[in-house]
Amino acid sequence: VQLQASGGGLVQTGGSLRLSCAASGFTLAYYAIGWFRQAPGKVREGVSCVTWSGGSTYLADSVKGRFTISRDNAKNTVYLQMNSLKPEDTAVYYCAVPRSHHYYSGSCIESGMGYWGKGTQVTVSS
Repeated sequence: VQLQASGGGLVQTGGSLRLSCAASGFTLAYYAIGWFRQAPGKVREGVSCVTWSGGSTYLADSVKGRFTISRDNAKNTVYLQMNSLKPEDTAVYYCAVPRSHHYYSGSCIESGMGYWGKGTQVTVSS
C-alpha cells in the first residue's frame, strides 16, 4: 500500500491549489480516504474524508465552502481542491486510508486510518 500526495506549494491568500493523492499497490475504489493536515506546533487534524462509494463526505468546519474532495477511481487518485486559501491553511497535508477496505469509522480522525502517505507542504502567504 502506497500513497503519494502532491500538488502543494506557495500561494497567496485567496489563491487555489489542487492536491492529488495517488494510490498504488491496492484498489483505491475499495477504500475510504481522507486528507489531514498538520501545522507547526499543532496536532494533525482531519480536513476531509470520503467513503469508498463517494456517497458520504466530511469537511472540517474551517474549510467548508472552500475545499472539495473528489475521487477518480479509474485513476486510483483522490483530489483536494482548495480555494480561497487563507494563511491558517498553511500546513503539511497528508492523505490516508484505513487498514481495511470497505471500512470507515464514521469520523475523519487519525485513529481511523492505517496507511499514510508522505505529506505535501502548503504555504499560504498573507
